[in-house]
Amino acid sequence: MSHKLEQEVKFYLNDLEEFEGRLIASGAHLKLDRCLETNFRFDTPDRRLSSSFQTLRLRKDKINRLTWKGAGNPEGEVSAREELEVEVSDLETARAILEGLGFELMLVYEKYRRAYTLGDVEISLDEMPFGNFCEVEGPDIESIKHAASLLDLDWEKRSTLSYLAIFNNLKENLGLKMRDLTFDSFKETKIGLRDLRL
Repeated sequence: MSHKLEQEVKFYLNDLEEFEGRLIASGAHLKLDRCLETNFRFDTPDRRLSSSFQTLRLRKDKINRLTWKGAGNPEGEVSAREELEVEVSDLETARAILEGLGFELMLVYEKYRRAYTLGDVEISLDEMPFGNFCEVEGPDIESIKHAASLLDLDWEKRSTLSYLAIFNNLKENLGLKMRDLTFDSFKETKIGLRDLRL
């Protein structure tokens, strides 16, 4: 089990390959090779967790994990949230336990992720259905800022929003009706930076 304060920011990437080249040239080490990540987000029928900005999810990539995240401060310089996470051996049984306790599957979201470490900071390259991002996560704000500066990322263009918050804003801005944030849901929809309003 891991228990930590998750501190991170996101940056939209116009050119993921160019940025990855910069990242490797800076001395970053590959931590996780590119893989599909599927997330199953759960909530109570009255959406109590979402309304209090908490997250309960099952994640499947190279392993299965159950994660709870506490509410963050939307006004903070970075996204900072308490996070509890545990590996589970059987995704379907974990899902059945959550549903047996009264939680409902709220939505499914996907991304392709590749992760690097740069000192004590982790940089994830995320291919989302609505565009490419890097997520910079570190033990404190200064380490995150330092890594962003080393990688020539414009701090003023960072986002502290979760991918689901970006998705919800996008649905509202463009009148999209899909429930799930999956590549299949977006196959007929082209999204640009202007649509994301980041």
